Amino acid sequence: MNGYSADKDAYLKRLARIEGQVRGIKRMVDEDVYCIDILTQVSAVTKALQAVSLGLLEDHVGHCVVEAARESDEAAAEKVREASQAIGRLVRS
Repeated sequence: MNGYSADKDAYLKRLARIEGQVRGIKRMVDEDVYCIDILTQVSAVTKALQAVSLGLLEDHVGHCVVEAARESDEAAAEKVREASQAIGRLVRS
């Protein structure tokens, strides 16, 4: 079971909302809307995706890392390494 399983419906709902926002941005570009207005929407989508990412990361640490720590030190170290790498990718994006 994944760490986000308990919140799966909420994540799917948020992602559907984000998907709609992206379609809206596409429509704005197609309709030649003012650049700054489009950038404002891009910023909103970016923040929404960051919120999803942080939630998934929190779920990963709270479930996957904790479960691995119960298994063994090696399993815990691997999950912490994965989380650290994911954090690194998020910070660079």
